[in-house]
Amino acid sequence: MLLHYIMCFLVSMVPLIELRGAIPYAVGMGLDYFTALVICVIGNMLPVPIIYLFARKVLIWGMDKRYIGKFFTFCVNKGEHAGQKLTQKAGRGGLFLALLLFVGIPLPGTGAWTGTLAASFLDMGFKSATLSVCLGVVLAGIIMGVVSVTGVHVFGL
Repeated sequence: MLLHYIMCFLVSMVPLIELRGAIPYAVGMGLDYFTALVICVIGNMLPVPIIYLFARKVLIWGMDKRYIGKFFTFCVNKGEHAGQKLTQKAGRGGLFLALLLFVGIPLPGTGAWTGTLAASFLDMGFKSATLSVCLGVVLAGIIMGVVSVTGVHVFGL
C-alpha cells in the first residue's frame, strides 16, 4: 500500500503526466482518495519553485547549444505561447485566475510545469504564481478524482 502512495507521489512530479495521471492511478489501486490527493498535490508542487526560479534561465541559455538547442527552443516557445495565451484571455489583471484555470482544467500540456513556466515568462510574482498554480493543481486533482471515481462506478472497473 505504501509503495502505491510513493508511486503516486513520484508520478505526480513527472512533466506531462503529473497529477492527472497519478490520481487515476490512485483510484485504480483503491487508495484513499483524499490521502492520495494530498500526496499528489505535494508531489506536483515540489518542482514548481525550481521551475519558476531556474527553468527560464536554463532554457534560454541552452537554446543555442548544439545537442539540446532544438528541445530548449521548443520549451521556451511553449512557455511564451502559454503566457501570451493567458494574457490575451485574461489581461494583466486577471492573470491569477487565468493561470489557476489553465493549470486546473486537466487537459494535456496545461499542468503545473507549463503553467509555472508561463508565469515565469510573464514575470508574474513568485508568491502569486505559486499560489495560483497550487490552487490549479488542487482543482485538477478534484476534477480527476471525480472523473476517475465516476468512471470506476459507471464502467465497473
